[in-house]
Amino acid sequence: MFKVKKILSIIILFFPWKIRRFFLIKIWKYDIHSEARIGFSYIYPRMLKMAKGSEIGHLNVAVNLELMVLGENASIARLNWITGFPVNSESLHFKHQKERRSELILGDNSAITKHHHIDCTNQVNIGSYVTIAGYYSQLLTHSINIEDNRQDSKPIKIGDYSFIGTNSVILGGAVLPSYSVLGAKALLNKAYEEEYVLYGGIPAKPVTALTKDAKYFKRTEGYVY
Repeated sequence: MFKVKKILSIIILFFPWKIRRFFLIKIWKYDIHSEARIGFSYIYPRMLKMAKGSEIGHLNVAVNLELMVLGENASIARLNWITGFPVNSESLHFKHQKERRSELILGDNSAITKHHHIDCTNQVNIGSYVTIAGYYSQLLTHSINIEDNRQDSKPIKIGDYSFIGTNSVILGGAVLPSYSVLGAKALLNKAYEEEYVLYGGIPAKPVTALTKDAKYFKRTEGYVY
C-alpha cells in the first residue's frame, strides 16, 4: 500500500485540484476545506488540515511531518522546503526525545512567502497574523548536541502579529513574542518574552520598542497590500 500511495502521490500532482482534493481526502484521509487549495506542490505529511481560505502555492515540498495545519486564510506562497522527521522512525536519531512532535502549525491569516526552509524535526508553531517575509529565512529545530554527541531538537514558537524579516535564522528553542519584529538577517537563538520590540543582530537582541498603535498589529486581514 505504501508503494502504491507513493506512486499515486506523484501521478495526482498533474490532476485538476478538485480531483486531487478528492484523492487526498479519500485515500490520505486529509481534512481539507472545500475553499482551501494546493497548487502544483508535493505536500504529504502524515496528516494535513487546511481550514477555509487557506492556500499552498506552487513548487513547495512538505514531507516527513506528522502534522501540518493551516488556519483560516493562512498561506504558503511558493518554492518553500518544509521537512520533518517521523516520530516513529526506526532511526536512532531523536530516540531520547519521547515527547518530540514533528509538526508545522500555521495560524489564521498568517503567511509564509517564498524560498524559505522550515525544519520541523520538532514543532514549529506560528501564531495568527504572522508574516515570514522576504526570502531565504531558515527555521531550524534540530542540530548536533556537542556535549552529548547526538542529534537533538527543540521547538520554535512565533507569537501572533509578529514579522520575520528576510534571510533570518531561527534556531530550536527560540521564541519570538507576539507583536514583535525580527530584523532582516538576524539570528534568533533564545526565548524572549517582551512584546512590541524590534529584535535584531547576531545573535538577536532587543533593539528598540515598537509603538502599540502600529497598523500592522491591528490588522483584521492577513494579507498586507
